[in-house]
Amino acid sequence: MLHPEQFKVNEAWIVFKLNEVPIHTEREGRFNCIALMDAASCFILGNTFAPVGETEPSKIAVRDLLEQAKTHKQQLPKTLLVPGAQFNSILPAEAERQGIAVVRVPEKELLLFIGEARMSFQTHFGGGSMQ
Repeated sequence: MLHPEQFKVNEAWIVFKLNEVPIHTEREGRFNCIALMDAASCFILGNTFAPVGETEPSKIAVRDLLEQAKTHKQQLPKTLLVPGAQFNSILPAEAERQGIAVVRVPEKELLLFIGEARMSFQTHFGGGSMQ
């Protein structure tokens, strides 16, 4: 089982879907919030949105997310941990293009890292309607 103590800050980042229930907006429809977290500190480095029905954010959104996260330490990680079979094309391709090794990990092994962030998100946003 993975643990934050196994990593140094900025050594590995985790990408994951933050919400369990889609976020609904009146104008734009339903979305999933995709977050990028440092594995050692469990600090959320950035987030982006992907329309429900899309398997991952757009190429532009992925580049912006990585750039947003990079601003915290002025460098990219060595490794990107990706849960299970999620994010199969755009995100891993862009990470590898930027020199980041992509490692697939069963989502249950990431729950220690991402569980609290998901609970907090659900408490604040609940996945209900946002106007």
